[in-house]
Amino acid sequence: MQTIVNDIQAWLKDHFEEGTLLLQRLVQAPSIAGNEAGAQSIIAKKLNEMGLKVDVWEPDGNELKANEYFCSPREQFTGSPNVVGVLAGTGGGRSMILNGHIDVVPEGDHEQWSDDPYSGVVKDGKMYGRGVTDMKGGLVSFLLAIEAIQKLDIKLKGDVIFQSVVEEESGGAGTLSTLLKGYKADAALITEPTNMRIFPKQQGSMWFRILVKGRSAHGGTRYEGVSALEKTMLVVNQIRGLEIRRNEQIDDPLYEKTPIPIPINIGVVSGGTWPSSVPDLVKIEGRMGVAPNEKMEDAKREMSQCLQQLAEIDPWFAEQPVVLEWFGAQWLPGSIDIEHELMNSLVHQYRESVGEEPVIEAAPWGTDGGLLTEIGKIPTVVFGPGVTEMAHYPNEYIEMEKVFKAAEVIALTLLQWCNSQN
Repeated sequence: MQTIVNDIQAWLKDHFEEGTLLLQRLVQAPSIAGNEAGAQSIIAKKLNEMGLKVDVWEPDGNELKANEYFCSPREQFTGSPNVVGVLAGTGGGRSMILNGHIDVVPEGDHEQWSDDPYSGVVKDGKMYGRGVTDMKGGLVSFLLAIEAIQKLDIKLKGDVIFQSVVEEESGGAGTLSTLLKGYKADAALITEPTNMRIFPKQQGSMWFRILVKGRSAHGGTRYEGVSALEKTMLVVNQIRGLEIRRNEQIDDPLYEKTPIPIPINIGVVSGGTWPSSVPDLVKIEGRMGVAPNEKMEDAKREMSQCLQQLAEIDPWFAEQPVVLEWFGAQWLPGSIDIEHELMNSLVHQYRESVGEEPVIEAAPWGTDGGLLTEIGKIPTVVFGPGVTEMAHYPNEYIEMEKVFKAAEVIALTLLQWCNSQN
């Protein structure tokens, strides 16, 4: 085994420049939602060059809408293709999905970037650009792992199914489409930016909207009205209390270093129509975290009950109860046992490659792992080279050395997993 480890390490070292250029090309191809085709063409070309069986398709919006787990701000995916490449095994081994998303969040204010957000510039061993850490660097780790195995003429018994999917940042329509198309496996890895930590559990999340009603009046006689803004303060306090209670119930040691394991974030507050009028409506929008082993419906019920209790705090809410809506994106929670064989394999190979114990935690955000685990019934672990703190940030970067080290760990995990029988 040590000989194989050395051979993989040597191949990756010899192809450092090639892998760096591939990642740079991907970063330089902007791929926010609706504009993924350019970056996906680079992926598809690479897979074809590697000799994999390549499948490219635009998700069927009508098919997705018919599924209860579909969630996206759009219903048509023209210009947003999924790309899958299959490395067929020789037979008799377990299969593995390598899943990553090509879509990136908007770059934001360019003034906050030191270089163009899509420059892919490399400085001091780090590559910069929107999406480089979340999660094009992880996709390149996957490709390098597969190519190293191929070029060293190592045969796998089980299939490896590489997936570059769209729409993860808005709820996972791309991965859902792969499941509906029949892509399943005995296990899956996702290379979200974990700082090389291993996440066997991922929280879920969903977006909510709350409408808080008041009664309008002239600002000069504001005492004749009821300010929706002032009532909103009570609503926010009530939600904060719910967040505290829900997190006090989390005793999973994988969350011990996470200050708030399942946050409830309020991201948008808007209301009022005129400076001299008492606001009669305020809109709150936010994100509710869901524990790895929690049902989405149970979390929704807790939020609803929490808001109903407002009537006991202020009689106004008995007369004008708040309106709770669930909208937009959602990510299913996912979890596998920490002693699952996939975990044992990944942890062992991490020790072999890195020479130290891996950090094992629960993901602080949602991933497509929930879809794979809950809908596909595919045991899924999240592990990747990206910098967690830089995802969605200006001057997003990744350490190139970790892209290649993650590829080494993944390649060795494929050797162990795919050469064992079901």
